Amino acid sequence: MRMMVAAILAAWGVAIAPGAVGPAYAVPVDCPPNCDRIPDSAWPDPTAIPLYSTYRWPGLAGVAVTATTPRFRFEEACASPPVPADDPRGYAVAARALVPQPEGHWQLQVQVMHWRGETWRGGQLAATVFDEAVAALRGCQATSPLTSPSLTTDAPNRMAAVISGVLPGQAVLHEYLLVNPFNSTVVEMALWATTPPRVDWPLVPDPQILDAMAAPLCTAYIDSCR
Repeated sequence: MRMMVAAILAAWGVAIAPGAVGPAYAVPVDCPPNCDRIPDSAWPDPTAIPLYSTYRWPGLAGVAVTATTPRFRFEEACASPPVPADDPRGYAVAARALVPQPEGHWQLQVQVMHWRGETWRGGQLAATVFDEAVAALRGCQATSPLTSPSLTTDAPNRMAAVISGVLPGQAVLHEYLLVNPFNSTVVEMALWATTPPRVDWPLVPDPQILDAMAAPLCTAYIDSCR
């Protein structure tokens, strides 16, 4: 009987220590059963983020905060309109990890957004947010004429872009965005620095970075990857 109870508790992310009176909850808790926050396991490995050898990025779960109606970093660079009241981001479970650096160095922002409920519906919402973000990136120069955007990866469910300012001292932004409709999740990674940056940008293939963003979702959102 005790083994049966332990198996049930383990299936729900609860561990019983030998001799313990009550349950001890494992951290992080993946989703399901606990989908009201972004699981620690959903964040990319900091060693897979560009420039790790220089900046030694921290574990992102440790610096993440709740993001209410989150905006993508490129929306600031592109002077995009405010997030409308009916934007699906307004009711997503979302968190943002920001790692600031001194002026002239590369700043890092990573965001994870997840929609709870039926996957067919959450997947539609996530895909809508992704598609609208790509459209906004394509129109970046129209909303911010002093920028020069370039999409370096434009594939179903994933995108990468470089947005440069045309004036000296403006920022250059490397933006990565992906959606996984099977777990109703959008992930953004953005790194930017004023020009000329004090550390050269490394030659890292876009797919390598996007894969590092996508892989943790398979663990965080159980049985969601196909």
